[in-house]
Amino acid sequence: MVQAMSLFNQLLQHFPRLEFAALVKKHNAERGAKGFSCRTQLVAMLFCQLAHADSLREICNGLACCVGKLIHLGIGVPNKSSLGYANQHRPAKLYEELFYSALGRFREEKGLGLRKQRFRFKNKLLSLDSTTISLCRKMFPWARFRRAKGGVKAHVLLDHDDYLPSYVLITEGRRSDVKMADAFPLNPGSIVAMDRGYNDYALFGRWTAQEIYFVTRLKDNAAYQVTNQCAVPANRNIRSDQLIRFTGEKAQKDCSCLLRRVAVWDATNQREIVLLTNLLEFGATTIAAIYKDRWEIELFFKALKQNLKVKSFVGTSENALRIQIWTALIGILLLKWLHHLSKAKWSLSNLASMLRLNLFTYRDLTAWLDNPFGTPPTFPESQQLTFALA
Repeated sequence: MVQAMSLFNQLLQHFPRLEFAALVKKHNAERGAKGFSCRTQLVAMLFCQLAHADSLREICNGLACCVGKLIHLGIGVPNKSSLGYANQHRPAKLYEELFYSALGRFREEKGLGLRKQRFRFKNKLLSLDSTTISLCRKMFPWARFRRAKGGVKAHVLLDHDDYLPSYVLITEGRRSDVKMADAFPLNPGSIVAMDRGYNDYALFGRWTAQEIYFVTRLKDNAAYQVTNQCAVPANRNIRSDQLIRFTGEKAQKDCSCLLRRVAVWDATNQREIVLLTNLLEFGATTIAAIYKDRWEIELFFKALKQNLKVKSFVGTSENALRIQIWTALIGILLLKWLHHLSKAKWSLSNLASMLRLNLFTYRDLTAWLDNPFGTPPTFPESQQLTFALA
């Protein structure tokens, strides 16, 4: 049977109308609306992300070119001024909650987290990092970052079960990474991998007291005392494994617990990496592997910036920027899901590129993922109910 819905329409089925309407009502997002619905705004901004539209004009003209196919989406062609006004005034919190509800549904129903585990331990493995989105100071005067530069930060807690965010915070660019670490909800037993920018002895002390584990880089100027030398595994890249305590007066006050210093040889870059952790029971090679897997959060930021619209924005207000970032996160969620489903073994960037060219192609989404170069039907058949008369 010929598919009667475009690929774009099939993707939008992941956001049920009743659930979205409940969120709109919760945030009173359509207060004073005159015909321009939040559903139309969602479709337009997802089209912006998946089609790589650079402006409000491109979004509206791109959808206007497909006006006959918008009937199946249940919307009309958005007006440029109406879309710009909605992005400026309708609450970005609506799209933040939509992202989390969709993420939870994908994880529970679609099995994104059922991949083969790299590690044997049962602890939840997470990565914590942030990425700066540079902005023009003249166009975004509210986004103060440096003297002649604007910017915002997206702080992300990445779950290594499926390499998708567990939590995201969007702040001004001046906000310190380490000060935002306490804003993320962490359960006892969790392991957090992070870079050297999160070095804070008071944070290490609090996390150790809460049974939250971390793996990070040790500062070059850290003052410590070695209390014990641990055995180093043979034929591995581990150079030393030591139990240490900080000796600085403030460091001892903030973090008096016993910690572990593991020196690892990076053969690729020909350098030594010194790790700091409060995981005292794990093997040194496992600790090194945990920190190496932290690179996945850098790959997540790279995929987000390369495949979605988070470098240029269609609005200059803070609310419009937040809406675009949250719809970009919804977009990366859809791309990751399609990549998980596909049997074609193509890269995420190629998938995003091909999807951009086929958003309004009428084919079954699963069949398209497995054979994207197949010939689509010339005319879609309407799916109508047939009534048999007795």
